[in-house]
Amino acid sequence: MSGVQTISIPEADSGMRLDRWMRRTFPQLTQGRIEKMCRKGELRVDGGRIKSNHRLEPGQQLRVPPIPVDEAPKAPSEPRVSDDDAKMIQGCVIYRDDHIIAINKPPGLPVQGGSKQTRHVDGLAEALKFGYDEKPRLVHRLDKDTSGLLLLARTRQAAQKLTAAFRSRETRKIYWAVVAGVPTPYMGTITFGLVKAPGHGKGGEGEKMLCVHPRDIDKTPDAKRAVTDYANLWRLGQRATWVALVPVTGRTHQLRAHMAEMGHPIIGDGKYGGSGQENLGDGWGAQLGGDISRKLHLHARLLRLTHPFTGKPLELEAELPDHMRRSWDHFGWSEKDVRKDPFDLDEPL
Repeated sequence: MSGVQTISIPEADSGMRLDRWMRRTFPQLTQGRIEKMCRKGELRVDGGRIKSNHRLEPGQQLRVPPIPVDEAPKAPSEPRVSDDDAKMIQGCVIYRDDHIIAINKPPGLPVQGGSKQTRHVDGLAEALKFGYDEKPRLVHRLDKDTSGLLLLARTRQAAQKLTAAFRSRETRKIYWAVVAGVPTPYMGTITFGLVKAPGHGKGGEGEKMLCVHPRDIDKTPDAKRAVTDYANLWRLGQRATWVALVPVTGRTHQLRAHMAEMGHPIIGDGKYGGSGQENLGDGWGAQLGGDISRKLHLHARLLRLTHPFTGKPLELEAELPDHMRRSWDHFGWSEKDVRKDPFDLDEPL
């Protein structure tokens, strides 16, 4: 049995759940053993008690109690990727070089595993080795129902550099969404803080972010500052608007919570906009009815960054998923009618 350890969380593990990190690092541990360590306070982050679903951050100090080393390790938790899934995830690749892979993540596919989630990008990344010994690593995340650009690092060094670029906001991400109603003013910045409300599930499933007025952030426990830029691109009368969103900060569910707080929830957002309410332009609701899909209309469209090894600018775009493409066609909207970056008024159409 090992002794007590204090481990500093590396950049490459940013955002990983504590229980998943423990199972990866100590494969002989069961989920039940990890849960018990948390309940007894044996596992601590920066000296404080945590739950198994705690998201780790780089530089945090994780105290790990003595771990049995004489037990047989578990079989690998990641199932073999099926041929169909391998073909699917490989077909999502829109950019690849020696250091980076970019995919256009389909809606409905989780980025990481969790409660009852066995099929996810992190697991399917086994099919994205393309001759490398290790699967590519996640460096940022998208919600399960959000589609679009997702970067993976092919080496540990690339993961460290890309994670640092995202944390220091050296990347620019532009999302496209359809929201209920028409936000006013037509371009602006949302500065509401966010605080996590506990989920209903045993593992914290169903967690939701609550908005906090900027004047109350400092006096609200665990509230974090969050900033979103938005711009209206095209509107459908008073019923719906195509908007561009830039998450200046990168909080959980930030774009969804911010737009709902403005009174303009993203179409199809059951968590923040009401799962079954239709918006007729004169009230609350995140559904448009008719032929418009009930799926979430939020897509990571554009990503700009400086390549961490070549130093050259890299711009990536992801095509709309099928349900959003059908909505665009239904509304008569065209990508050719808007700027890639609507916040840069000097950029030509």
